Amino acid sequence: MTRVPAAPATHAQASRERRDIVTGAVTDEARLVRFVAGPDGVVVPDLGRKLPGRGLWVAADRASVETAARKGLFSRAAKTKLTAPADLADQVEALLLRRVLNALGLARRAGDLTWGFEKASAAVEAGKAAWLVEASDGAADGRRKMLQASRRAPNAPRLLGVFASGELGLALGLDNVIHLVFLAGRGSDRWTADVERLSGFRPLLPESWREEP
Repeated sequence: MTRVPAAPATHAQASRERRDIVTGAVTDEARLVRFVAGPDGVVVPDLGRKLPGRGLWVAADRASVETAARKGLFSRAAKTKLTAPADLADQVEALLLRRVLNALGLARRAGDLTWGFEKASAAVEAGKAAWLVEASDGAADGRRKMLQASRRAPNAPRLLGVFASGELGLALGLDNVIHLVFLAGRGSDRWTADVERLSGFRPLLPESWREEP
């Protein structure tokens, strides 16, 4: 017997769901990447979901985007000839990295961040941190202490380590930033959605960290 998917509970919920052109599955758009056809017929990522034109939605992971490009699924979904660049998944990754990093600057102005070892560790230990952002080039000893604080916290934060200290500092308008906390709240919820999409294209932690005690 074929199982019929449950209808969305509300009109608002339905409006946030889109069909993945690779699998045909209907999924919350927060877990997808929107693409549109550019004026020259080239497929363009639209991470902000604001570009004009019919949206072509693909699961937010490298394999899905590469499959859509390789098998001509953008053309099939759009019912017209489109060109998908060979590096389309790399484009999405680069755009997501920039989007996640730029959002940290906005979060600082909104008062959603705290940084520096003492302030960051205090926020973590108090259970106020949604994310602990550690510079990828930070010292292992300081990172180890922050992770120990995370394990003691009543609400352990998630960990991100894709940006170097200089990148974090530039985004925040500060000198090099090593330890950064994104405080729990609506701002972190929005940011989390983009970080989770990014995780489909690259690891959120350097491989070398997994070897640390």
